[in-house]
Amino acid sequence: MMKVCALTLVAVSGLFAADEAQLALTLKAQTEFERVELPSRPQLRDAITCVQSQAGRIPVAAPEELALAHFRKGYCTLAVANLTSDRKEYAAAADEFDKAIASWPLRQAKAGKKTSPEPVSSGLQILDTISHFLATGNDLSTSQIQAAEQAAACTSNVMQTDVCRQLLDIGRLWLGWSDLRTNNLVQAAWWFDDATITGWPAWVAGRRAFDSRSYSDATARYAEAISVWKARWASGSPPLLPGLEPRPDLATAWADLGAAQLLAGDAKTALETLDIAVRAAPAEARPLFLRALAHERLGQPDLVLSDYNLASRTAFANSQDLASGEAHLYRGIWFYRRRDFGRAENEFASALNFEIPAVLRPDAVAWRQMAAVASGSCGTAREYLGRALATVSPYFPLEEARSLAAGCVTVQSNGISKRQ
Repeated sequence: MMKVCALTLVAVSGLFAADEAQLALTLKAQTEFERVELPSRPQLRDAITCVQSQAGRIPVAAPEELALAHFRKGYCTLAVANLTSDRKEYAAAADEFDKAIASWPLRQAKAGKKTSPEPVSSGLQILDTISHFLATGNDLSTSQIQAAEQAAACTSNVMQTDVCRQLLDIGRLWLGWSDLRTNNLVQAAWWFDDATITGWPAWVAGRRAFDSRSYSDATARYAEAISVWKARWASGSPPLLPGLEPRPDLATAWADLGAAQLLAGDAKTALETLDIAVRAAPAEARPLFLRALAHERLGQPDLVLSDYNLASRTAFANSQDLASGEAHLYRGIWFYRRRDFGRAENEFASALNFEIPAVLRPDAVAWRQMAAVASGSCGTAREYLGRALATVSPYFPLEEARSLAAGCVTVQSNGISKRQ
């Protein structure tokens, strides 16, 4: 009997020891998580330590605690990714959020069958979607964010309510960003409503003004957005949650601002802005092309030729097997400005035979006909040029083309049209 009692005491003592060890592990994981959760900008060492402590907690967690444990490990991993910009860390965070969602039904284990299932936290769903996107850079899957926004479930104890609601705001920004990429500006403006501090409403307003050819208004709104973005993004790693917002492409933004300034008639300021755009993205052809237009407006022919040449070479460098309609278009303009109209016409024809952005195609068509007219073909080419001018972009030299066509008088000699 004494032996049985002794064995029982040993067993009970072991259980108490195990419980104490598990409790200590749980408290440690909780403490380490709070060091990442509470500061707006956690330290990298704290985030790494938190990941490790949550990893130790998961194997001994009760089924109903798994969703919380995986969420916390994912959140701390996301903090590491935010501080290091490492896509592998974003992928690891997404994997943990996937597991948290998958184990969510287990949270009902102690609640009983009569209790209604608790909806998955909207904040968790948004974190999951954003992490997957940041890990791959592929197209954003908006369906889960839309479902999270519709449910707006922020009552669970997985995360603080205010954090969940902040993530709902961030989710709306991503939906607006997605619509912006597809040029659905009205819907984008709806998602960005009440998000003035992010700069996105001003940017959409600028885009809409540009499309309506209100270039002065576009300039003001673009400048407003860039001012906000510089303050929010240009000073290193942002705080964790704001760092999950869609990041603007500042190099493209500078180029768009320069384009609006140029079309608004302020070529000097546009040139200064486009210099910034070129420095920000030296491997991009479009800022060089726009800068060439600014030099053209300012009467600087040598710099015009230099930038058209650079734009063409840069576009070719970004192409596969030199198959770039954009590059041929820029090289065609370079030849045209050198008054080598025959070679220019060939380049414009090549631009139309290769893949070229849809917005550039009407200009390539018009440039080809304009080169033919400049070469002396005043019959069909002149007629085709007149038709093409109806669809050109605001960057095309419309008045120059009309003047060229008006001065192209044809005479008939043996049935052949020639310029006189």
